[in-house]
Order: sequence, then C-alpha cells, then structure tokens
Amino acid sequence: MSARAQVLLWGAQRISAMVLALCLIVHFITMIYAIRNGLTAAEILGRTQGNIAWAGFYMLFVAAIAVHAPIGLRTILSESLGWRGRSLEISVLTVGIALALWGARAVYAVFGGGAA
Repeated sequence: MSARAQVLLWGAQRISAMVLALCLIVHFITMIYAIRNGLTAAEILGRTQGNIAWAGFYMLFVAAIAVHAPIGLRTILSESLGWRGRSLEISVLTVGIALALWGARAVYAVFGGGAA
C-alpha cells in the first residue's frame, strides 16, 4: 500500500474516532435522560419514528463505525497474523459494507417504523 493511502487511512481512523466519541456522548446522554424519566421502549419509538434529525444523527454514527472498525481490524489482522495484500483489503472492505448495511437497516427500523 502506498504511503499516501496509509496517510489517508490514518486520517480516516482519527476523524472517525472523533465522530464516534461525539456520537457516543450524545447517545449516552439521551439514554440517561430516557431512563431517568422512565420512558418505555414504546414511548421512545413514538418519539423517534419519523424524526429525520435523529435518523441523520444515527446514520452518521453508523457511517463512523463503518469507517473506523474495518481500518482497525485491518491493522490488527496485518500486525497479528501478517495478513497483507488484496485479500485483506477486500475482506475489511466487506466488513465495512456489512456494518454500514446492518446499521442502516437498524436506523430504518427504529426511525422509519419498518421491521428489522
């Protein structure tokens, strides 16, 4: 892999980590609020379904995960197992796409009202 590609992956890993940290803080604050106010799952779904702002927020969360996790997995597999080359790149890309699709499906189920 070229030095430029390595730098881009490094940057994507760090930026996605910052986005994840912000998303986790907002998510935890929201969950604490819901729990302290005794909201049921049905009440939470009633507030979230059709809410484009929350759906957008959670899609950003999903996107950050879909970028961050495969880059970290790539590094772990490369350093621990010595796995390198095209097969590694395709494998971690597949993981990233799967995470993005699963996350998008979950966001749709919660915010669009569909069944997951």
